[in-house]
Amino acid sequence: MAASKDPRPCSISDTLAVVGEKYSLLVLREVCLGNRRFDQLVRNIGAPRDILAARLKRLVEAGILTKRMYSERPQRFEYRPTAAGLELEPVLMTLMAWGDRHLRKDGDRPMVIEHACGNELIPVVTCSACGGEVRHGNQTPHPQAPGWTISGPAAA
Repeated sequence: MAASKDPRPCSISDTLAVVGEKYSLLVLREVCLGNRRFDQLVRNIGAPRDILAARLKRLVEAGILTKRMYSERPQRFEYRPTAAGLELEPVLMTLMAWGDRHLRKDGDRPMVIEHACGNELIPVVTCSACGGEVRHGNQTPHPQAPGWTISGPAAA
């Protein structure tokens, strides 16, 4: 088998192709906060209207959001997260926590999320089997894509 000239098959890459653009993640932030109407999204995100419309269309097509009419005259729509969209909310919380730690040197955070327990949410990724915290160095990757090893394409 000849070495592949294609990039490594990767679910991260596939996910980024759908939600990896700045405004897409900010749309998800807003709909998860309960802001679901186009004018709210434009105001809170700051995206140009045409770009926001394109991102919303893509997120609906990808099954991350649903589009629901709330007014017939004039026709107006709101956007709600699907189950797949809601599964991305912990990813947003983890990105926010990373930004708070590494980009907000003054400690001035724009938002704090309170968990249902009443405490501030500090997201942690854990193993579903043992409950241990996932950290660099306590995991072992096993490539499943044919012809790929950890270091790259398998030699011919």
